[in-house]
Amino acid sequence: MTALWIPPVYEDTEASVELLRRYFTRQRAKGDAYYSGAHFERLAGGGDRPETADRFTADDLVAITMLSVSVEPHGAVELLTDPAGHWHRLLSAIPRDARLEDPACAPLIAPGGPASELWDRLVNPRGTHPGKPDGAGPVVAGKLLARKRPHLVPVYDTRVKTLFRRPKVDHTFWSSLAGALRADGGALRGRLAELRARAGIGEDIGVLRVLDVIAWMHQGEVEQASAG
Repeated sequence: MTALWIPPVYEDTEASVELLRRYFTRQRAKGDAYYSGAHFERLAGGGDRPETADRFTADDLVAITMLSVSVEPHGAVELLTDPAGHWHRLLSAIPRDARLEDPACAPLIAPGGPASELWDRLVNPRGTHPGKPDGAGPVVAGKLLARKRPHLVPVYDTRVKTLFRRPKVDHTFWSSLAGALRADGGALRGRLAELRARAGIGEDIGVLRVLDVIAWMHQGEVEQASAG
């Protein structure tokens, strides 16, 4: 497992709170959210609501487009109809309240665990699970899982990987983040919850999403400054 380096931005209360507020509350001239991702976890009541938690729905497929990814039409049909039953089987094996920082949940994300197998089936690394849905891949898989189990699986994309200085091939981000959230009596988790409260974005936004949004926004600023 690669230890998780925590970027300094999370210790900068003013900067982190401003990034969260801008992401979740900034509006376009039309009066709607400027960042479509502000709807990701809240669209249609969330992907982990009891009546749909154990299957992929059209709402989930729309929600990931809020984060600028999508599956291809045939892949969408595969996810929605679940002809082999894998999606329901694996989602059913992951409790809705599973939290990444809970040591008891470690088997869920470990190799062979249901969250890990679900990711593998969506990505098909090294041909392990032929027949993955068309258009699925690592980023799509991560965002689908984050939609269905927002307290267990973090959104993980290029910006997050870059800011956290992760290796190019990274199969341990989940476990590394789990360790970081448990370390020092849960100091990082507490810090993320504090930033959420100060930003006033609502407790329905999980701490994993707080971490992701700050990373995505901050790294975007860094890249923009470098380009300029």
